[in-house]
Amino acid sequence: MAPSSTAAERMQVMRTMIAEILEIEPEEITETSNFQEDHGADSLRAIEILASLEKEFHVEIPQQELVNMTDLTSVYRVFQQYAGWSEE
Repeated sequence: MAPSSTAAERMQVMRTMIAEILEIEPEEITETSNFQEDHGADSLRAIEILASLEKEFHVEIPQQELVNMTDLTSVYRVFQQYAGWSEE
């Protein structure tokens, strides 16, 4: 993913990757749908999501942040914080 990507582009990449891991269609993931409650994610899936996104975006996120990564918006915010992405 190019560093100059927009927030919308990064969010779409995240949605697609998370949907693949959760074995659902990307359209099923809204910005606020809860991965665990709405999509049946467990802790292993959460770790898999984190690892895949870290690799894609070349950002290291501490595992204790997993508790804050419950939906697409919160995942984006955590990555934004650690990657230093600016608000677009």
